[in-house]
Amino acid sequence: MSDQGSAPSQFGAFIGSLVAAAWSAVTGTIGRAFDFVERWLFDGKKALYGLAVTRIVFGCTALGLLLANFGTRLYTFGSGSAWNGELAEPVSDFPKVWIFGAFHAVAGNDVAFTLLYLCLMVLAVLFLLGWRFRIVHPVFFALWVGFIEMNDMVGDQGDNMFRIALILMFFADPAARWSLDARRRARREWFPVGSSGNQIGTVLHNLALVALTAQVTFVYASGGLYKAQGAPWAEGYAVYNPLQTMRFGTWPILSDIVTAWGPAVAIGTWGSIVLQVAFLLMLLSRPTRLFALFGILSFHIAIGVLMGLPWFSLTMIAIDSIFIRDRSWKHLSASVSRRWRQHMGRGDDDGSPAAPTTPVDPAAERDSEPARSLAATRAT
Repeated sequence: MSDQGSAPSQFGAFIGSLVAAAWSAVTGTIGRAFDFVERWLFDGKKALYGLAVTRIVFGCTALGLLLANFGTRLYTFGSGSAWNGELAEPVSDFPKVWIFGAFHAVAGNDVAFTLLYLCLMVLAVLFLLGWRFRIVHPVFFALWVGFIEMNDMVGDQGDNMFRIALILMFFADPAARWSLDARRRARREWFPVGSSGNQIGTVLHNLALVALTAQVTFVYASGGLYKAQGAPWAEGYAVYNPLQTMRFGTWPILSDIVTAWGPAVAIGTWGSIVLQVAFLLMLLSRPTRLFALFGILSFHIAIGVLMGLPWFSLTMIAIDSIFIRDRSWKHLSASVSRRWRQHMGRGDDDGSPAAPTTPVDPAAERDSEPARSLAATRAT
């Protein structure tokens, strides 16, 4: 009887041990995840060089668009665009808000519009250089949004991503590297490491990176899934259509070369869908991350060159820069600097003395960790 009575108790103990082990595994996993998130958010700002590249390319994009349209500024955005009715009643709601209404308010005055246009060009240069970024950024943002929404017929989806990224950059620190502000900060400490101001700024910066990563992922994934529903994409010839139209086929000879071989068209069509849908997952390991970043860069270059959408492509390339590790950007910067010194006759290979080595600041090294999302999206 004693053996029969002990069997249920042993079974119950066994079940209890399984439940305890499962509970311990779950709580341990949750604890490790919480610790990872806490370290990721508080242990230094991520992707400082990547965001600096985003700032620089954004400034170049804005300046390039303004220069390219300077000759037709009045017809496209100013008094000459009254034919589309937007001077009387804007399609976008932004010009109706006073903070974004500067260009709309002076659209009928060619001199005032041109002066404001030139002012925006100067702000784009200052934005690019990272000069007094916290002051320049809001002014540039307000004028840029008001300008770009003056004519809804000439916009594209790049304008939306540009605007969203500019908003998120308010909470980040895009001028921490490769900027005039960074040189000024090197001479004067702003917030000491460990202070409340430093911790709040670090958390906001990293959360802005997470939000920007999520936004890019949504754009790519939703675009890929939307394409997959269409017959041209499913049948593998969708890439052919825009390249053979007058509006998007800006380089007919190149378009003919790219679309001459059917299998290449199919690969480009289906490959773009797979790349967009799987982009976030491909960032999780180094081999697939390299393939994803190279593929998405090629994708946007092809759009910019073959379809005549350079400003859209530059906007997306600028944002994708956050997925490249800071150590990669620093290595590239050091390589370019070394080659430049050699070209100018001041490099190490020409017999001149090498520059003294600057001690590494552990806090700065920690700040240069790679950008990655909470889903362990490591940048490369």
